[in-house]
Amino acid sequence: MAERGVAALDAKPGPLELDLSATAMLVVDMQNDFGATGGMFDRAGIDISVIRRAIAPTARVISAARAARLPVIYVKEELRPDLSDIGAEGSPHWRMCQRMAVGAEVTAPDGRPSRIHVAGTWNTEILPELTPRDGDVIVAKRRWSAFYGTELDARLRALGVRYLVVTGCTTSLCIESTIRDAAFRDYICVLPADCTGQPARSGSSYSGHEESLKIIERSFGWLSCSESVSRALEGGQV
Repeated sequence: MAERGVAALDAKPGPLELDLSATAMLVVDMQNDFGATGGMFDRAGIDISVIRRAIAPTARVISAARAARLPVIYVKEELRPDLSDIGAEGSPHWRMCQRMAVGAEVTAPDGRPSRIHVAGTWNTEILPELTPRDGDVIVAKRRWSAFYGTELDARLRALGVRYLVVTGCTTSLCIESTIRDAAFRDYICVLPADCTGQPARSGSSYSGHEESLKIIERSFGWLSCSESVSRALEGGQV
């Protein structure tokens, strides 16, 4: 089998070369609670269409990453059934969980009993269009950053990873938080902008998506698109 090479990527703020022997792909929070009818966002009246639009581009990049033999790491946001990790009463995470009815018992679209944002339920399963394969890594997180309180950093270092292709939702929360934390640890991140999304706030057209993209490009990583990243990964298979 041919050795993995260097992927030359058209990106902003400038071109980026990915050493494919030191690159992994992150798929962050692409789960039913955020992107499926009947999930937490949908039940709360949040428009999930922007997250749905990110599914096909993300699947395209996952396919290219698999062809390039990159590790594919899924990150799921979920809480323990007893909600012991929800956060101190009155804290920002606790307040968000109250607004979103985290822990509430619901019936999944397939008829199964489920609970909002709780581990081991339909709500926190990966979206079926992006189902992990055997050998993929799955990391559970309790807060917005994929690095906070998780084994992600240790797993990446064990794999010799320096470069990250980051995908998922939502742009201004979990994606920006994850890329910021990655930059603090000296990982080099590229975000295909069509592989993320941020629903607008209720009653407003503002989402924070574009602002987060600008922040990431200016200080914490690189921006590209699914087509360019897939083409670069395919071109790096030498």
